[in-house]
Amino acid sequence: MKGTRHKAREVALQALYEIDSVKHTAVDALQQIVSRIKISDETVQFAQELVDGVLKNKEQLDQNIKDFAPAWPLDQISLVDRNVLRLAIYEILLENKTPVKVAINEAVELAKTFGSNNSSRFINGVLGSVSNLAANKQS
Repeated sequence: MKGTRHKAREVALQALYEIDSVKHTAVDALQQIVSRIKISDETVQFAQELVDGVLKNKEQLDQNIKDFAPAWPLDQISLVDRNVLRLAIYEILLENKTPVKVAINEAVELAKTFGSNNSSRFINGVLGSVSNLAANKQS
């Protein structure tokens, strides 16, 4: 059985994808997803926090993606991979409540579930560089 926080990340990723692809509001996207599945209030709350955090810091997160994946123009990264990276980078560099290794593992799992065959390797590589920055910030 998937944990509450993992399920919340799945919901957040789906909401962010919907926001990017069809321009729904965060509230509408989350309500739509939550109406189709049975999840706890705690899961919904964490998903909401993640979506809000990513949207509030989207420019900074996208700049981090550009910095850590310079060979990949942002608009050429798939919507799924881009939003997995946004979520993970938000958790690693800004939220600071999730251990870096957990955030990376969760992102890789999301990439395996929702991304393409190469997504998990791409995500893992970019987040490896991000984790080095996070380690340097802490020391």
